[in-house]
Amino acid sequence: MEHLIQHFRKDEQPFIEQVISWQREVEDRYAPKLTDFLDPRQRFIVTSIIGQNDTLKTACTGLFEEAERQRMLIFPTYYEAIEEDFQLVAFTIQYPVKFVQLRHPDVLGALLSLGLNRGKFGDIRVNDQQVQFVVAQEVAEYVRLHLTGIGKVKVHIESLKEADSLIVNEEEWLEESHTVSSMRLDVVIATVLNVSRQKAQALITGKKVRVNWTERDTVAFELQEGDILSIRGSGRVKIIMTEGRTKKDKIRLQIGRLAQKS
Repeated sequence: MEHLIQHFRKDEQPFIEQVISWQREVEDRYAPKLTDFLDPRQRFIVTSIIGQNDTLKTACTGLFEEAERQRMLIFPTYYEAIEEDFQLVAFTIQYPVKFVQLRHPDVLGALLSLGLNRGKFGDIRVNDQQVQFVVAQEVAEYVRLHLTGIGKVKVHIESLKEADSLIVNEEEWLEESHTVSSMRLDVVIATVLNVSRQKAQALITGKKVRVNWTERDTVAFELQEGDILSIRGSGRVKIIMTEGRTKKDKIRLQIGRLAQKS
Protein backbone atom coordinates (compact mmCIF):
# COMPACT_ATOMS: atom_id res chain seq x y z
CA MET A 1 0.00 0.00 0.00
CA GLU A 2 2.81 2.42 0.90
CA HIS A 3 4.38 2.32 -2.56
CA LEU A 4 0.92 2.87 -4.06
CA ILE A 5 0.21 5.94 -1.96
CA GLN A 6 3.44 7.58 -3.09
CA HIS A 7 1.95 7.81 -6.58
CA PHE A 8 -0.80 10.11 -5.40
CA ARG A 9 -0.61 13.81 -4.61
CA LYS A 10 -0.09 15.30 -1.19
CA ASP A 11 -3.46 17.03 -1.21
CA GLU A 12 -5.14 13.71 -2.06
CA GLN A 13 -3.91 12.13 1.18
CA PRO A 14 -7.07 12.89 3.21
CA PHE A 15 -9.21 11.27 0.53
CA ILE A 16 -6.88 8.25 0.38
CA GLU A 17 -7.15 7.81 4.15
CA GLN A 18 -10.93 7.98 3.77
CA VAL A 19 -10.82 5.20 1.13
CA ILE A 20 -8.63 3.03 3.36
CA SER A 21 -11.11 3.47 6.22
CA TRP A 22 -13.97 2.46 3.87
CA GLN A 23 -11.97 -0.62 2.92
CA ARG A 24 -11.48 -1.57 6.58
CA GLU A 25 -15.16 -0.99 7.29
CA VAL A 26 -16.19 -3.39 4.49
CA GLU A 27 -13.66 -5.98 5.68
CA ASP A 28 -14.76 -5.70 9.32
CA ARG A 29 -18.50 -5.62 8.74
CA TYR A 30 -18.34 -7.86 5.69
CA ALA A 31 -21.08 -5.72 4.15
CA PRO A 32 -21.14 -3.25 1.24
CA LYS A 33 -20.24 0.43 1.66
CA LEU A 34 -21.83 3.14 -0.50
CA THR A 35 -19.88 6.35 -1.14
CA ASP A 36 -21.12 9.83 -2.01
CA PHE A 37 -20.82 11.00 -5.63
CA LEU A 38 -17.18 10.92 -6.73
CA ASP A 39 -15.49 12.55 -9.69
CA PRO A 40 -13.42 10.46 -12.16
CA ARG A 41 -10.12 11.12 -10.38
CA GLN A 42 -11.57 10.06 -7.01
CA ARG A 43 -12.99 6.89 -8.57
CA PHE A 44 -9.56 6.18 -10.06
CA ILE A 45 -8.06 6.43 -6.56
CA VAL A 46 -10.73 4.13 -5.08
CA THR A 47 -10.24 1.47 -7.77
CA SER A 48 -6.42 1.73 -7.43
CA ILE A 49 -6.59 1.12 -3.67
CA ILE A 50 -9.40 -1.44 -3.56
CA GLY A 51 -7.85 -3.18 -6.60
CA GLN A 52 -4.94 -4.23 -4.36
CA ASN A 53 -7.38 -6.33 -2.36
CA ASP A 54 -8.47 -9.76 -3.62
CA THR A 55 -11.52 -9.99 -1.37
CA LEU A 56 -13.22 -6.72 -2.37
CA LYS A 57 -14.74 -5.32 -5.55
CA THR A 58 -16.16 -1.98 -6.66
CA ALA A 59 -19.01 -0.89 -8.91
CA CYS A 60 -20.29 2.57 -9.75
CA THR A 61 -23.15 4.37 -11.45
CA GLY A 62 -24.49 7.88 -11.79
CA LEU A 63 -27.70 6.85 -13.65
CA PHE A 64 -26.94 9.00 -16.68
CA GLU A 65 -25.05 7.35 -19.49
CA GLU A 66 -21.34 8.20 -19.10
CA ALA A 67 -22.08 10.15 -15.93
CA GLU A 68 -19.13 12.20 -14.77
CA ARG A 69 -20.05 12.00 -11.09
CA GLN A 70 -20.98 8.56 -9.77
CA ARG A 71 -21.56 6.82 -6.46
CA MET A 72 -19.38 3.80 -5.81
CA LEU A 73 -20.16 0.62 -3.96
CA ILE A 74 -17.29 -1.22 -2.28
CA PHE A 75 -18.31 -4.78 -1.48
CA PRO A 76 -17.02 -8.27 -0.65
CA THR A 77 -16.57 -10.50 -3.71
CA TYR A 78 -19.47 -12.77 -2.69
CA TYR A 79 -21.91 -9.88 -3.06
CA GLU A 80 -23.90 -9.12 -6.23
CA ALA A 81 -24.45 -5.38 -6.63
CA ILE A 82 -27.84 -4.23 -7.97
CA GLU A 83 -29.13 -0.82 -9.12
CA GLU A 84 -31.05 -0.21 -5.86
CA ASP A 85 -27.84 -0.45 -3.85
CA PHE A 86 -26.71 2.90 -5.24
CA GLN A 87 -29.72 4.78 -3.82
CA LEU A 88 -30.06 7.33 -6.59
CA VAL A 89 -33.02 9.52 -7.48
CA ALA A 90 -33.33 11.41 -10.76
CA PHE A 91 -35.36 14.61 -10.91
CA THR A 92 -36.67 16.66 -13.79
CA ILE A 93 -37.27 20.40 -13.43
CA GLN A 94 -40.52 21.84 -14.78
CA TYR A 95 -40.21 25.53 -15.64
CA PRO A 96 -41.49 28.02 -18.26
CA VAL A 97 -39.12 26.98 -21.06
CA LYS A 98 -40.70 29.48 -23.48
CA PHE A 99 -39.61 32.48 -21.45
CA VAL A 100 -36.32 31.49 -19.88
CA GLN A 101 -33.43 29.09 -20.40
CA LEU A 102 -31.81 27.52 -17.32
CA ARG A 103 -28.11 26.78 -17.59
CA HIS A 104 -25.94 24.25 -15.79
CA PRO A 105 -24.34 26.83 -13.40
CA ASP A 106 -27.81 28.12 -12.42
CA VAL A 107 -28.92 24.66 -11.33
CA LEU A 108 -25.61 23.87 -9.61
CA GLY A 109 -25.79 27.17 -7.70
CA ALA A 110 -29.38 26.52 -6.62
CA LEU A 111 -28.54 23.03 -5.30
CA LEU A 112 -25.51 24.32 -3.40
CA SER A 113 -27.56 27.18 -1.96
CA LEU A 114 -29.86 24.59 -0.33
CA GLY A 115 -26.85 23.82 1.88
CA LEU A 116 -26.23 20.52 0.13
CA ASN A 117 -22.77 19.01 0.12
CA ARG A 118 -21.51 18.59 -3.49
CA GLY A 119 -21.07 14.88 -2.73
CA LYS A 120 -24.84 14.44 -2.43
CA PHE A 121 -25.69 15.17 -6.04
CA GLY A 122 -24.37 13.86 -9.31
CA ASP A 123 -24.58 15.14 -12.86
CA ILE A 124 -26.86 17.91 -14.02
CA ARG A 125 -27.99 17.58 -17.64
CA VAL A 126 -29.56 20.43 -19.56
CA ASN A 127 -31.04 20.55 -23.07
CA ASP A 128 -33.44 22.95 -24.82
CA GLN A 129 -36.57 21.38 -23.34
CA GLN A 130 -35.62 20.17 -19.92
CA VAL A 131 -33.24 19.96 -17.00
CA GLN A 132 -32.51 16.72 -15.14
CA PHE A 133 -30.23 15.96 -12.21
CA VAL A 134 -29.42 13.06 -9.91
CA VAL A 135 -29.23 13.14 -6.12
CA ALA A 136 -28.52 10.70 -3.31
CA GLN A 137 -31.74 9.14 -2.03
CA GLU A 138 -31.04 10.38 1.51
CA VAL A 139 -31.46 14.02 0.42
CA ALA A 140 -34.09 13.54 -2.29
CA GLU A 141 -37.07 14.50 -0.15
CA TYR A 142 -35.27 17.58 1.17
CA VAL A 143 -34.49 18.68 -2.39
CA ARG A 144 -38.05 18.04 -3.55
CA LEU A 145 -39.42 20.27 -0.78
CA HIS A 146 -36.89 23.08 -0.92
CA LEU A 147 -35.91 23.51 -4.57
CA THR A 148 -38.73 25.85 -5.56
CA GLY A 149 -36.78 28.47 -7.45
CA ILE A 150 -33.62 28.78 -9.51
CA GLY A 151 -32.45 32.37 -9.73
CA LYS A 152 -35.64 34.34 -10.28
CA VAL A 153 -37.40 31.42 -11.95
CA LYS A 154 -40.08 29.47 -10.08
CA VAL A 155 -39.60 25.76 -10.66
CA HIS A 156 -41.36 22.55 -9.83
CA ILE A 157 -39.40 19.32 -9.58
CA GLU A 158 -40.62 15.79 -10.17
CA SER A 159 -38.96 12.39 -9.84
CA LEU A 160 -38.23 10.70 -13.12
CA LYS A 161 -39.91 7.36 -13.59
CA GLU A 162 -38.15 4.29 -14.97
CA ALA A 163 -39.81 4.81 -18.34
CA ASP A 164 -38.79 8.47 -18.67
CA SER A 165 -35.76 8.94 -20.81
CA LEU A 166 -32.64 10.46 -19.32
CA ILE A 167 -30.90 13.18 -21.28
CA VAL A 168 -27.99 11.74 -23.24
CA ASN A 169 -24.97 14.01 -23.45
CA GLU A 170 -24.31 15.24 -26.94
CA GLU A 171 -20.72 15.72 -25.80
CA GLU A 172 -18.11 14.02 -27.87
CA TRP A 173 -14.63 13.27 -26.56
CA LEU A 174 -12.15 13.10 -29.41
CA GLU A 175 -9.15 10.92 -28.65
CA GLU A 176 -5.70 12.17 -29.55
CA SER A 177 -2.13 10.97 -29.06
CA HIS A 178 0.69 13.34 -28.17
CA THR A 179 4.28 13.06 -27.02
CA VAL A 180 5.34 15.31 -24.16
CA SER A 181 8.66 15.87 -22.43
CA SER A 182 7.00 15.72 -18.99
CA MET A 183 3.59 15.60 -17.29
CA ARG A 184 3.91 19.17 -16.01
CA LEU A 185 0.71 21.13 -16.40
CA ASP A 186 2.28 23.85 -18.59
CA VAL A 187 3.96 21.29 -20.87
CA VAL A 188 0.78 19.28 -21.42
CA ILE A 189 -1.38 22.39 -22.04
CA ALA A 190 1.16 23.86 -24.48
CA THR A 191 1.28 20.56 -26.39
CA VAL A 192 -2.44 19.83 -26.43
CA LEU A 193 -3.52 23.39 -27.32
CA ASN A 194 -0.54 23.83 -29.63
CA VAL A 195 0.52 27.08 -27.97
CA SER A 196 3.83 28.30 -26.54
CA ARG A 197 4.94 27.37 -23.01
CA GLN A 198 4.66 31.07 -22.11
CA LYS A 199 1.02 31.16 -23.27
CA ALA A 200 0.28 27.95 -21.33
CA GLN A 201 1.92 29.38 -18.20
CA ALA A 202 -0.07 32.62 -18.54
CA LEU A 203 -3.31 30.60 -18.63
CA ILE A 204 -2.28 28.74 -15.47
CA THR A 205 -1.05 31.74 -13.45
CA GLY A 206 -4.10 33.69 -14.69
CA LYS A 207 -6.30 31.15 -12.85
CA LYS A 208 -7.92 29.91 -16.06
CA VAL A 209 -7.10 26.24 -15.48
CA ARG A 210 -8.84 23.71 -13.28
CA VAL A 211 -7.69 20.15 -12.67
CA ASN A 212 -10.46 17.90 -11.37
CA TRP A 213 -12.63 20.90 -10.56
CA THR A 214 -9.91 22.58 -8.49
CA GLU A 215 -8.15 25.71 -9.67
CA ARG A 216 -4.42 25.07 -10.13
CA ASP A 217 -2.07 28.01 -10.59
CA THR A 218 1.25 26.16 -10.29
CA VAL A 219 2.84 25.71 -13.71
CA ALA A 220 4.89 22.70 -12.56
CA PHE A 221 1.83 20.82 -11.20
CA GLU A 222 2.22 17.13 -12.17
CA LEU A 223 -0.68 15.60 -14.09
CA GLN A 224 -1.67 11.96 -13.75
CA GLU A 225 -3.97 9.45 -15.43
CA GLY A 226 -7.64 10.13 -14.83
CA ASP A 227 -7.19 13.91 -14.47
CA ILE A 228 -9.69 16.18 -16.17
CA LEU A 229 -8.52 19.67 -17.14
CA SER A 230 -10.87 22.57 -17.78
CA ILE A 231 -9.16 25.39 -19.63
CA ARG A 232 -11.26 28.53 -19.86
CA GLY A 233 -11.97 29.29 -23.51
CA SER A 234 -10.55 25.98 -24.72
CA GLY A 235 -12.90 23.37 -23.30
CA ARG A 236 -11.85 20.25 -21.47
CA VAL A 237 -9.13 17.64 -21.73
CA LYS A 238 -9.05 14.21 -20.11
CA ILE A 239 -5.75 12.42 -19.42
CA ILE A 240 -6.66 8.91 -20.52
CA MET A 241 -3.31 7.20 -20.16
CA THR A 242 0.44 7.41 -20.50
CA GLU A 243 1.89 4.70 -22.72
CA GLY A 244 5.55 4.35 -21.97
CA ARG A 245 8.32 6.41 -23.54
CA THR A 246 9.71 7.04 -27.01
CA LYS A 247 13.35 6.45 -27.97
CA LYS A 248 14.01 10.09 -27.14
CA ASP A 249 12.56 9.53 -23.66
CA LYS A 250 9.36 11.47 -24.34
CA ILE A 251 6.11 10.31 -22.76
CA ARG A 252 3.41 8.97 -25.05
CA LEU A 253 0.15 10.50 -23.93
CA GLN A 254 -3.43 9.51 -24.80
CA ILE A 255 -5.93 12.30 -24.18
CA GLY A 256 -9.60 12.92 -24.81
CA ARG A 257 -10.62 16.40 -25.86
CA LEU A 258 -14.17 17.60 -25.44
CA ALA A 259 -15.32 19.19 -28.66
CA GLN A 260 -16.60 22.63 -27.69
CA LYS A 261 -20.15 23.37 -28.75
CA SER A 262 -20.19 26.49 -30.88
